[in-house]
Amino acid sequence: MSKTKAPPLWQWTASEISAATRAGEVTATDATETALARMEVVNPALNAVVESLAEEARAQAAALDASDAPKGPLHGVPVTIKVNVDQAGHATTNGVAAYKDVIAPGDAPVVRNLKAAGAVIIGRTNTPEFSFRADTDTPLYGRTLNPWGAHVSAGGSSGGAGSAVMAGIGALAHGNDIGGSLRFPASANGAVTVKPGLGRVPAWNPSQTQERGLLAQSMSVQGLLARTADDLDLSMPALIAPDPRDPFHVPLPWRGPPIDRPIKVAVARDDFGFGLHPEVATALDKAAAALTNAGYDVVEAEPPLAQETGEVGYRALLGEVQALLKPEIEAHGSETVNAIFDAYFEIFPPFEGTDLLRALARRSHYARAWSLFLEEYPLMLTPFLLKPFFRAGRDAEGVAGAREALGQAHWSFLMNFIGLPAGGLPTHIAELPEGPQPIGVQIAGRRWREDLIVDAMRAIEREIPPACTTLWARNG
Repeated sequence: MSKTKAPPLWQWTASEISAATRAGEVTATDATETALARMEVVNPALNAVVESLAEEARAQAAALDASDAPKGPLHGVPVTIKVNVDQAGHATTNGVAAYKDVIAPGDAPVVRNLKAAGAVIIGRTNTPEFSFRADTDTPLYGRTLNPWGAHVSAGGSSGGAGSAVMAGIGALAHGNDIGGSLRFPASANGAVTVKPGLGRVPAWNPSQTQERGLLAQSMSVQGLLARTADDLDLSMPALIAPDPRDPFHVPLPWRGPPIDRPIKVAVARDDFGFGLHPEVATALDKAAAALTNAGYDVVEAEPPLAQETGEVGYRALLGEVQALLKPEIEAHGSETVNAIFDAYFEIFPPFEGTDLLRALARRSHYARAWSLFLEEYPLMLTPFLLKPFFRAGRDAEGVAGAREALGQAHWSFLMNFIGLPAGGLPTHIAELPEGPQPIGVQIAGRRWREDLIVDAMRAIEREIPPACTTLWARNG
């Protein structure tokens, strides 16, 4: 890319930055300083980054520029890390004030892998308390705002990451997802993401004092938010590099074997009783048309047991939360987050005792049924939320608010329960009375075939431009 004809460097994609730094056209310091300058301009209004790592980033970039070692695939690419993952020497707060002095003794695998690929970490991003809300607001750090405007939530729990990457604070943003925490902020802010499947990205926090519950281990995954699907294709191979600290990591290459063409895509429109909002239907139709135009075989088909899979999965997860995490939430969480969990428990009554064990056993039944379905349809296109994204704080407005924020995301959390990969990207900008906002869709796929999902999103982006082009044209 020619620097004389290029947009501002903070607008460059990770792919463009990597190509330029690896070719010697720009330095890692150039890319880092531009991202830090952008952070200084926009972050005070957004509160996406809650800890600047400016000096560390400058030192890291300078070391990359001075090194004669081979350049990694993310050489000089500015990234952010969510504050619920260990980064040596920094607090892993998980959005909780009581954890503000929990200093990580080492880097989590995802941080290590990003650094090894040459990425430069410029800051740490906001997350709600216990990283367990679809909105990002916490007594420790305050609220993260959406760059599209205050009329729409920034999403959660990786809300800081989603806001940051779309505002130009780094080309990539780390996040994680146990029920939608990558895809919620992607949908809210107009970012692109892929929630990896079970075992795909190694995970562990050196600061943790005990192991997480079985469902937390099997449903929570690490990932990235980006502005284009091409950037996911560039960066995900680095993220999945093995780490022996995760004994259940699956060491498969990013690219799986070729499959028969045209690839069949099932379009599912079940609204689970919420109703499918016209703007969401438009986003779904645009995605389906773009895939058809790209040569995919797009057909209407309903997957097996979708509502049951999601309901059982969330009730099982909340059963584990109630048994293992509730004392921590009651002791260290705010009144707001405790009230939100009360609403969760009412909407999805937690399984307990033998019922919880039976639900865990039944998980294999659901996963098997979906595996058989995906043999015929390697990809599945669904809504993400069934309505446009909710306003900030809606999930804290009692049972009705929590149901609107969480219940309508049924297509999201069922994927975590059975460990399937699922991507999210915006395909429509809705002009609503409250203001404009992106509308995202979800593409799920076969186990360990994140590459197929990202390829489908890349195909869509060849027809539908990334949402950042509209956002920056409006806001600068």
